[in-house]
Amino acid sequence: MNIMDFNVKKLAADAGTFLSRAVQFTEEKLGQAEKTELDAHLENLLSKAECTKLWTEKIMKQTEVLLQPNPNARIEEFVYEKLDRKAPSRMNNPELLGQYMIDAGNEFGPGTAYGNALIKCGETQKRIGTADRELIQTSAINFLTPLRNFIEGDYKTITKERKLLQNKRLDLDAAKTRLKKAKVAEARAASEQEVRITQSEFDRQAEITRLLLEGISSTHAHHLRCLNDFVEAQMTYYAQCYQYMLDLQKQLGSFPSTFLSNNNQSSSTPVQSVSTPSVLASASASLPSVSNSIVTSGISELKSSSGSRKARVLYDYDAANSSELSLLADEVITVYSIPGMDSDWLMGERGNQKGKVPITYLELLN
Repeated sequence: MNIMDFNVKKLAADAGTFLSRAVQFTEEKLGQAEKTELDAHLENLLSKAECTKLWTEKIMKQTEVLLQPNPNARIEEFVYEKLDRKAPSRMNNPELLGQYMIDAGNEFGPGTAYGNALIKCGETQKRIGTADRELIQTSAINFLTPLRNFIEGDYKTITKERKLLQNKRLDLDAAKTRLKKAKVAEARAASEQEVRITQSEFDRQAEITRLLLEGISSTHAHHLRCLNDFVEAQMTYYAQCYQYMLDLQKQLGSFPSTFLSNNNQSSSTPVQSVSTPSVLASASASLPSVSNSIVTSGISELKSSSGSRKARVLYDYDAANSSELSLLADEVITVYSIPGMDSDWLMGERGNQKGKVPITYLELLN
């Protein structure tokens, strides 16, 4: 027998098997043939696998949306990933906002209160953007990749073996149907032999499928560890963001009361500081503070000398405690620095009153 004859016979046998399965499947749907049911344990395992696949896909897709809300950016990353190429680096939203703030602050003038504040806010936004990138990278490696590996790897293997089990089951039931229809003794003997063979193949495939499905419990345990990693990455990210904003708030001081009402009148309700949650406080204790890199040359000279200067108050300011001095917009006070004072504050005097004042509320006079 040459290779061509062998291939022809194999194709004919495959076609016969396919036809037999199709007939059996159709008769089962029409209620004209009996169907071998899987045992309850195997059915439960199959149901658990389908449920795991369904929710893993939903969680994975929504996590991707959370980490990258821009659908066009997600599509671009997907294309580059399939091409096995690195996507071009672009500024994320916090970084872009930070850059705009810094550019605006430089345009308005770093020596002005508003320009100075914009620059500080912009630097903080860029730090948040960096933390955002770290969250995305860590989450992709420790959380999204394991979920995707299950969908594209383990579950595909389960699906393949499950389909093979279905075919073996159709072969078994088709053989049983032929056995029932066999009238001649010789035909019955052949049909019985076929039933024994197909039953053995079905049992073997059912065992293979069962072993694979029982691995779903291990998958859940692995995904639990990955979920813990994701939560830890989020906790680190939010702790960083909180610390950055806390440092920024310290630099800016309390917000001017004139910004709190539309008619530019003072508000009687002071802005409350955000309390530090214990979890975030402990997680962020070792995070770096935002440096105060923007000071005017006049203030730098004042701090380096022992003299005093006159300064005009830009905005109303309500003292937060007895060590600070309340201010009224457009009044002129005397300011000076003392050793060890925080870089964002000066000592202010108005007649017999004195106390700390934030430098962002002042304009030094010549």
